[in-house]
Amino acid sequence: MFGEQRTRTLLSPADPARELPPEPPRLSARELIAWAGATAEPVTARRESRLPRRMVLATGAIAVAAGAVVVLGSRDVPTGVQPDPADPSGAAAGRVLVPVAYQPGSAETAAGPRLRALADGLVDAPYENSAGRFTYHHTKVWGDPVMTSPDGRFSVAFARESTVWWTPGATGRQTTSAGVPEYPDRASRDHWAGLLAGTEASPIDDVPQPPFDPVLPADRAGLAGLLKTDLGAGVASKETSKTFGRYAVPRRTRAEILRVLADVPGFQWRGEVTDRAGRDGVAVTFDDRVHGTQHLLIFQPRTGELLAWELVTLGPAQRMSAYELILATDRTDHVG
Repeated sequence: MFGEQRTRTLLSPADPARELPPEPPRLSARELIAWAGATAEPVTARRESRLPRRMVLATGAIAVAAGAVVVLGSRDVPTGVQPDPADPSGAAAGRVLVPVAYQPGSAETAAGPRLRALADGLVDAPYENSAGRFTYHHTKVWGDPVMTSPDGRFSVAFARESTVWWTPGATGRQTTSAGVPEYPDRASRDHWAGLLAGTEASPIDDVPQPPFDPVLPADRAGLAGLLKTDLGAGVASKETSKTFGRYAVPRRTRAEILRVLADVPGFQWRGEVTDRAGRDGVAVTFDDRVHGTQHLLIFQPRTGELLAWELVTLGPAQRMSAYELILATDRTDHVG
């Protein structure tokens, strides 16, 4: 059995998480069992296909991704979803994802000055007019965990929507549901479409929310440490997503986060975009040439809230890797 240190030694510089401390699993044992049961293939499908499956649990940086392209779809096709000529809705067999489109040629603009200007003009977010002892988040995540075929060529994952309530001094509460399958490319959809048991959303019982530091730094040095900016723009991008997915970030702290990111080398300004939930935003990207990936951050242009984070590749294979949508943030006295 390979230990952690032996595995990292074998991977050497190819290990994208070599500088990071291990993170707690995103799925508890209870949640994973429920998810696996909801996505188990029927007996008849197993007998006909005779293809084994393996599940890869991606808990850190994800290596499979896609380069950004502009896609024009019909009004009935969600943003970031590739329409299928035989099944325009994509609802029956699942969706083929494409990266969020941004303005061509915008990579020549460094993001620093634009992020600082954005920080200087922020207004209050809606949740700053709410009161309550619980912080509430509604998020949608795709790409963790992911199932791959035995040869590693075809992948599928179910987008998970979570609602989380937490308050300092308590573990909190989380409810999660798994939706329809989503695929990084058409070939993966063709491979998995007949092997999955079902595509209807399946609820997962409430699971406890592990405690984390309830104190959000407000000063620039503390935020730089929280975002791990010393490890580069790629790590800082993911940590920014985690921060906005955990906290109801105050306006002044949002402004400081934007200024911290403005000082991190490598971010490029991409201008106006529309995220997968159909919301208007402004985007920055970071091209990680070492790992062949690109991080995309989408901010609300008036409040500076983070709307979405995505991970795509920079190679010729146009494949999505992961995304997170922060659909709602609030403060409340009610759970559920």
